[in-house]
Amino acid sequence: MSAPTIIASFEDGPLAGGTQDAEVIEGRPPKTLDVPADDGTTCRYCLEGWMQSGKSARYTFLYRV
Repeated sequence: MSAPTIIASFEDGPLAGGTQDAEVIEGRPPKTLDVPADDGTTCRYCLEGWMQSGKSARYTFLYRV
């Protein structure tokens, strides 16, 4: 059985407008996501707000890792 997931949507930064499946942790979206970018770097995104509902969550860009 696979773990539950949400759809992470990236609001800004290098991956703005993109989405990715993210595994739910303890019933909530993960606080941060490290996502590979097309240029070979990794971008760190942070959950936009604690109060989110449904099967998706919005993330904002923090910095390149």
